[in-house]
Amino acid sequence: MKFENVQIKNEYRHRINKTIDYIDANFSKQFTLDELAAVANFSKFHFHRIFQGVVGETPFNFITRVRLERAANLLKSNVDLPITEVAFRCGYSDASVFSRKFKQQFKQSATQFRTAKENSKISQVNSKLQQADDSLSMYICASTNTIKWKTNMELNKGVEVKTLPERTVVYVRHIGPYKGNEELFKGLWNKLFAWAGPRGLVGNPNMVSMAVYHDDPNITEEMKLRTSICISAPEDTKVDGEVGKMRIEGGQYMVARFEVDATQFAEAWQWVYSSWMPASGYQPDDKPCFEMYNEEPKNGIFTVDICVPVKPL
Repeated sequence: MKFENVQIKNEYRHRINKTIDYIDANFSKQFTLDELAAVANFSKFHFHRIFQGVVGETPFNFITRVRLERAANLLKSNVDLPITEVAFRCGYSDASVFSRKFKQQFKQSATQFRTAKENSKISQVNSKLQQADDSLSMYICASTNTIKWKTNMELNKGVEVKTLPERTVVYVRHIGPYKGNEELFKGLWNKLFAWAGPRGLVGNPNMVSMAVYHDDPNITEEMKLRTSICISAPEDTKVDGEVGKMRIEGGQYMVARFEVDATQFAEAWQWVYSSWMPASGYQPDDKPCFEMYNEEPKNGIFTVDICVPVKPL
């Protein structure tokens, strides 16, 4: 009976994750309860309550919050993008509705939020720019014809901007705090590999292991942060239970390689945004960022590529 309960719980989470992936993939459209319930394959009379039970908020509270958080990201990373365009990209056809909801969420207007973030960014850049200039030098790699950087940052082993392909991945998702929690990530990887191994998805020399971060921890409440532990898989892979499937968008990414222990990931991410980004001529693009792991950790040291979608300033 206990095993059956676990199976049922995993099936519920699988269907809700599928719904969240559908929302992410169709971010700017207007959703109906019938539509989302159909994606989850639940009755519309029960879907609302099930979604809230799994995620911790109602479907439309979730959609509103994620849209506003993405708007906040756009406001701070695309300072020349008109606020009306930000609203439109985040699913708001009425700028006044967007303005009202944004102020309710962040206790300040979109203009005030952007100004505050920009002033903060300028202050950080001014304090770090000399350090970044001293530690970064750009060159064109003749063999790959990509832009690369040399850096004096001890943990960093190189940075380049290159085009990454679109990938289909299977994943196990966590909602909640994750910073510095080595045991949490170990459990998620074990769960994914226990599912993927018998299906022949592990051991392929072309397999890519990734951790995708769907939310900005500087904006999203810690208890609502979403991260997905993933491995690449054929597009026609059938998933079930707690395991989901999604596509990782291809395009231009900054790829920074680090050698870190479990306590140093946050320092590596901070360096990317506070030192590399201001001196690079690039800004973050509006897609999730992720980590790629190229080999098994050795003696507690991880070789990780931090991948951030970028576009020219």
